[in-house]
Amino acid sequence: MKLLLLGVAVVIVPVLAAQQPADTAEAGRLRQQIEQRFSDRVQEDLKLTPDQASKLRATQEKFGTRRRTLMQQQFGRRRALDDQMQPGVAANSDSVRKLMDGIRGGRAEMVKMEQDEDQEMSGYLNPVQRARYQQMRERFMQRVGELRMQRQEGRGFNRGPGMGPRRPAIRGGARRRGT
Repeated sequence: MKLLLLGVAVVIVPVLAAQQPADTAEAGRLRQQIEQRFSDRVQEDLKLTPDQASKLRATQEKFGTRRRTLMQQQFGRRRALDDQMQPGVAANSDSVRKLMDGIRGGRAEMVKMEQDEDQEMSGYLNPVQRARYQQMRERFMQRVGELRMQRQEGRGFNRGPGMGPRRPAIRGGARRRGT
């Protein structure tokens, strides 16, 4: 139940930030609450010492900011690629190539960051604790993804069979093609 509530809140944070740009402090506060609850759950489930918990929080803060930035960049690239790949509209090959290169580079950056994070955690968590932490985070992120998909499907964002979620087009006039 707690994990579900955290997942719902994580889904709401980007919505708050996107719908109310001036209200990013509220989204930030909600994200902090979610992170604190997840941290408390991790500390309890992994039976962390106060020292381990403190070090893990520092690692989460250090890598969390970078992870969010990378995820936002990847989301932007994928969204731009979706815009380029609309059926019936000729895509700009140069833009598509740059976007694909950016997506591939972003994936590599995310893998490197996860390796660095795991290396740092190996200094204060035993292998079982590290593996359990990774499982918890993976399950949490999967649940967040499921909730996002449900939210998008509920709003009619699907483009059809085999197509992923898509935001509705709001723009008028000609589409821009550069990156």
